[in-house]
Amino acid sequence: MAKTTVYNLDRETVGEIELDDAVFGVAVNEALLYDVLKAQLASKRAGTHAVKNRSAVRGSRKKIYKQKGTGRARHGAVQATQFVGGGVPHGPKVRDYGYRPPRKMRLGALKSALTLKLQEGQLTVVEDFELDEIKTKKVAKILDRLEVDAGALIVAEDTNGKLRLSTRNLPSHQYLPPEGVNLYDLLRHQHLVLTKKAAIALQNRLGA
Repeated sequence: MAKTTVYNLDRETVGEIELDDAVFGVAVNEALLYDVLKAQLASKRAGTHAVKNRSAVRGSRKKIYKQKGTGRARHGAVQATQFVGGGVPHGPKVRDYGYRPPRKMRLGALKSALTLKLQEGQLTVVEDFELDEIKTKKVAKILDRLEVDAGALIVAEDTNGKLRLSTRNLPSHQYLPPEGVNLYDLLRHQHLVLTKKAAIALQNRLGA
């Protein structure tokens, strides 16, 4: 069990918390991080690209000129791909790029990312993150005091609506409940801020 300091919102030490090695102390598998992140980014692709092939191009289907006797090449219709304004051969079609790695791979990648945050000193645990009002500027000042102003993923209870609303306009920070933590958002933020309850919920989710 790894022990880490618990702070209040003024970055004053208020205690310690034991983090389960099964979640925060695994061997960091960079290949697994790559595979799962690649799958997650692939699932985000819109895949709405498309071009018109010759059957979708508008125009007459009449043969341009007779087959023989003109001395010209044999053509069927103006939608052919060699004509300007004709169809595009072998072009992109609407498709879904997403695929889903096995559950063990996804959980393993999350554990590797959480371990990496702890090892690199980018994990901050706070007693709670309760706000008395919805105020974006107030959250920004708190994050500055916590020394995570470079960009942080804040994980707190799903019932913390004031924090969620106060954080949504901060371009470098993001709020997520424990059940919404994912590899992409973990890696794209420099710091991870967990409340004590969120840390416990995250360990329970990942099977510790």
